[in-house]
Amino acid sequence: MSDIRIATAEDQVLLDKEAKYCSYGDTVHYIEPPRIFSRCEGSYVWDTEDQAYLDLQMWYSAVNFGYANPRLNNALKKQIDTLPQIASQYLHKGKIELSEMIAVDAKNKFGLDGRVHFNVGGSQSIEDSLKVVRNASNGKSLMFAFEGGYHGRTLGASSITSSFRYRRRYGHFGERANFIPFPYHFRGPKGMTKEEYGSHCVQQFARLFETEYNGVWDPKTNQCEYAAFYVEPIQGTGGYVIPPMNFYRELKHVLDQHGILMVSDEIQMGFYRTGKLWSIEHFDVQPDVIVFGKALTNGLNPLGGIWAREELINPKVFPPGSTHSTFASNPLGTAVGLEMFKMTSEVDYGAMVMAKGKYFLEGLQDLQKRFPIIGDVDGLSLALRCEICGPDGFTPDKATLDYMVEEGMKGDMLVDGQKLGLILDVGGYYKNVITLAPSLEISYPEIDLGLKLLEQLLVRATKR
Repeated sequence: MSDIRIATAEDQVLLDKEAKYCSYGDTVHYIEPPRIFSRCEGSYVWDTEDQAYLDLQMWYSAVNFGYANPRLNNALKKQIDTLPQIASQYLHKGKIELSEMIAVDAKNKFGLDGRVHFNVGGSQSIEDSLKVVRNASNGKSLMFAFEGGYHGRTLGASSITSSFRYRRRYGHFGERANFIPFPYHFRGPKGMTKEEYGSHCVQQFARLFETEYNGVWDPKTNQCEYAAFYVEPIQGTGGYVIPPMNFYRELKHVLDQHGILMVSDEIQMGFYRTGKLWSIEHFDVQPDVIVFGKALTNGLNPLGGIWAREELINPKVFPPGSTHSTFASNPLGTAVGLEMFKMTSEVDYGAMVMAKGKYFLEGLQDLQKRFPIIGDVDGLSLALRCEICGPDGFTPDKATLDYMVEEGMKGDMLVDGQKLGLILDVGGYYKNVITLAPSLEISYPEIDLGLKLLEQLLVRATKR
């Protein structure tokens, strides 16, 4: 096991400048000293010492299709040479065709007419969705959201994100959401199947509407005080928690009974992370609004947006200028988004991702059998989780996972004579979950390599 890594002289000069000139508010240093990276390709990034790291989190699912994907990069380069920029109040072909592609897909899958509205990223698109649902509900500002949910850190988005620490120093923009327990079966009541626990959570939510004294429902007017329920179909920052397959169908039934919209936040799980374009497709429900971002452009350009049902977003109810961003629907982003849709339509992309996810999950399950500190593994395609616990296999162990992350970033593990590092992401309610979001283009040998590197980290963790 190596000693603490020391920054090179060249890196230290840059780190000293960062310490003096850069705001710390827009980043988090998970290791010390921070690595400075110089290039990337496929599933790998290289630091300034040309040390390779296998990346199993891919920029929080922003780079679903691999670093420096040649086809997507070329789409961006081509657009730079034709129409690289245009004010967002003017039309261009890419915006119209990308909107059509998303809206037609939604019509085919959900049977609903709808429209697409762009912005520059996930949090900004959450803000736009809040405008849409408030407008549709005559200005209601209250929302339901989940414990463990994450929807962004802008003022509006942080009000529906369950972590108080994102709001603590800034107060509230409107009202804080009513946070509802998510069916986190591994940490739920014992004696229930996953499906039974999902139904139990829905029944507990439905109790809010039994009487006016539960605080959300007026039975005399059949009106709810809340406009929408914001859901991540699979929780992202919350630890890639995958709910029972019956959960959203039963939840949507309660929402429809009481006139509450369902907003599906697909910012982290969209664009085939779960083997489908949208993760909500796995659960046999019709969302009212979908919010997307990140992997739409494979991280090459900040572009996000929303799809909403026609009744919520048509020009009569949501007229021009309802919300606006200078760089929304920019031609560089829409060009890459269109190419991404073309690329994934040429093969059965979802089946390919699901097969890789099944293979990776089987490898994690094998590690779980051999290492008692792995309390839970689960996955839906290439959205995978590995919960690190104490020797009892249940008590959350954040310290051990932090150690594993730091060891992975030392870049000193050997596999078949090759020295490698491993980039992992930390999530979960107790920050003890490895949330695995590898490139969807990852090869089977790279999955095997990732499992071998994980095994080395687990060995180090149990021997320390």
